[in-house]
Amino acid sequence: MWLLTALTAVAPMTWGTTYVVTTEWLPPDRPLLAATVRALPAGLLLVAAGRVLPRGAWWWKAAVLGTLNIGAFFALLFVAAYRLPGGVAAVLGAVQPLVVALLALPLLGTPLRARTLVLGGAGVAGVALVVLTDTARLDPAGVAAGVAATACMGTGVVLTKRWGRPVPVLAFTGWQLTAGGVLLLPVALVLEGLPATVTAGQVGGFLYLAVVNTALAYVLWLRGIGLLAADRVSFLGLLSPVVAAAAGWALLGQALGPVQLAGVVLALGSVVLAQRGPAPAAPGVAVARGRG
Repeated sequence: MWLLTALTAVAPMTWGTTYVVTTEWLPPDRPLLAATVRALPAGLLLVAAGRVLPRGAWWWKAAVLGTLNIGAFFALLFVAAYRLPGGVAAVLGAVQPLVVALLALPLLGTPLRARTLVLGGAGVAGVALVVLTDTARLDPAGVAAGVAATACMGTGVVLTKRWGRPVPVLAFTGWQLTAGGVLLLPVALVLEGLPATVTAGQVGGFLYLAVVNTALAYVLWLRGIGLLAADRVSFLGLLSPVVAAAAGWALLGQALGPVQLAGVVLALGSVVLAQRGPAPAAPGVAVARGRG
């Protein structure tokens, strides 16, 4: 179980590098294009590798999950990343365990535990200590995008648990990435268009996001959702802002003082304690078979 948790944790850890890559190595003012290039090539590659297409009701279920987990989430995430300091966007994302806990009550029948709420609040506080500064600006559109992105991902996690996984994880991930990419492509072309030039560094940034940050990360993430309790998976998302702060320190020369280090300890403590809590079985833990 701890090995599975560690592998699942690789996903949010790679997502923690998204802010640095977006601001340093991608074309400016192209959030929808970045989201599309991140999702669609990886999705088509995984669909080809999985060699299984959706059947019956899974056409619309894959479209819904692809919209929540990929299409809408990516677009909103990149809007938040472009319009907000990484710290503010990270704090908004840290609310996800609380969103999942609230949605799991009606959709999965999972009781709302005080322990989960306390650890969720501690996680948000820890992330805030790590990433927020006195000069952090609050752009209203960026804040709205960050909140909506968190709601989309949280809903996607719970619905993935509820519906299960009808095929191996490569194909299942490919369905969602492709659906999200197809949704994003026309919107990106109409609203943003293509940049006049693309540098070698920007190509490298796109490749990293598509291969490591998306294809590999989402295979591990969706596999973990299918085998771990929803609340445990959602707390792993707190690793993303911690890694983002570490990346800013290592690559951008940003300072990590005592307050930030205390926040790291608080956030990581919330993650570890959440993994040690009771984990009653929930619908969709096993791979679903024969669901139409």
